[in-house]
Amino acid sequence: MKIWKELTIHTTEEAVEMISNFLHEAGAGGVSIEEHVDNNKPRDTSLGQWFEIPPNDIPEGEAKVSGYFLGDCDLEGIQAEVKGRIEELRSFDIDPGAAEFSVRDVSEDDWANNWKQYFKPLRVSDRLTIKPTWEEYTPASPEEKIIELDPGMAFGTGTHPTTSLCLRTLEGVIQEGDEVIDVGTGSGILAIGAMRLGAKHVLALDLDPIAVTSAKENTHLNGLDQDITVYESDLLAVLKSGRGADELGVNLPVRVVVANILAEIILLFIEDVHQALQPGGYYIASGIYKNKEKDVEVALLAAGFDIVEAAREEDWIAFVARKR
Repeated sequence: MKIWKELTIHTTEEAVEMISNFLHEAGAGGVSIEEHVDNNKPRDTSLGQWFEIPPNDIPEGEAKVSGYFLGDCDLEGIQAEVKGRIEELRSFDIDPGAAEFSVRDVSEDDWANNWKQYFKPLRVSDRLTIKPTWEEYTPASPEEKIIELDPGMAFGTGTHPTTSLCLRTLEGVIQEGDEVIDVGTGSGILAIGAMRLGAKHVLALDLDPIAVTSAKENTHLNGLDQDITVYESDLLAVLKSGRGADELGVNLPVRVVVANILAEIILLFIEDVHQALQPGGYYIASGIYKNKEKDVEVALLAAGFDIVEAAREEDWIAFVARKR
């Protein structure tokens, strides 16, 4: 049995996604996230959502992010690299909190499979339900569409507010036959969701090779190999590539672009999204923490978008913006 080094960082919910990415890029074989859980907090169960996560002692607004590295790695070097990148977050107005580090040895089974007991079928909208591949589930009606998912080491199970917000807003935007671009696809969950809602084809992009592999695997699990094209790329590179629909699967410009990425990254490619969209097309931008809401709103308006909706869950916002 393999023994791994578990490197845990005590941080804030605001910084979770960035620190998770730092750990992936430092070579983590997997990343786990534990956030504050309060089972006394009222929850929306109107769609039959299951909430079976046990309570913990993590203060509200804080989180623990753990990366798992092989036992013979240079953990001191990894820790120094990640610590330096976390400190840089402050210059982007992202508060990582105390950012305290701890290390322990764990067996592979401790992290690779145990988390699965908490990932249950999740009804995220009127029409979409996320089903882990290892769980049995029967749809309540023919209108309920299933997203089969094994996220592996990539982001995106639908349990985080940013992902569920994206899926719900997609449901209100997607029309039958739409061509869609999913920027920062992660596990591929949004691309699969768009297809289940009636899209004709989705181009799914991510710069992380682990995410690209995961998205391709989940695309295959859902029988959508011919309907979702997954590329290791960013949006700008695609726009400059000159590739046509025979390679990308979609005709540029498209009607819908969706991105579940932190606000700091969203702000960097708003002009690219504007170029990738048809006039009247929709941009769904999620992953926006409350302290960045105004910055993103101002940037969208300045780039030639109108704000159609600002959907909210907990401290996260997803904008639905329409190209003028």
